[in-house]
Amino acid sequence: MLSKADQDLIVLLRENARAPTSELARRLGVSRTTVQSRIERLERQGIIAGYGVRLSSDYEQGLVRAHVLLTVTPKLADRVVRDLRSLAQVRTLHSVSGSFDMIVIVESPSISDLDSLLDQIGVMDGVERTLSSIVLSTRIDR
Repeated sequence: MLSKADQDLIVLLRENARAPTSELARRLGVSRTTVQSRIERLERQGIIAGYGVRLSSDYEQGLVRAHVLLTVTPKLADRVVRDLRSLAQVRTLHSVSGSFDMIVIVESPSISDLDSLLDQIGVMDGVERTLSSIVLSTRIDR
């Protein structure tokens, strides 16, 4: 289990993974070497697996995002996952319980591109049914 200090550090890194160690130390009220040691330990333990890019809100506002719920043939689920992984527009894939088997989060530059993508997903071997919802706005993003 993570200590409160580790959790606080992770919160700050999620806000800005490129923040200087000195800034993180100041905000946490500890030394730079303490912050660096904690980061290195969290990386060694595999808790921090990598760092990513957070896109500007101006850029993201131009994208059309959708949640696509899928019902898949159980024996072809691995193939569906492999085919979805090959699509650059697929941001996230969740396996879920309930009346659908998977939720796919996709991004496209336009409605017409999204329409083509949804058609492409719908005809994949193993995809039995889809239900799509376009994201109108994001109210919380942590």
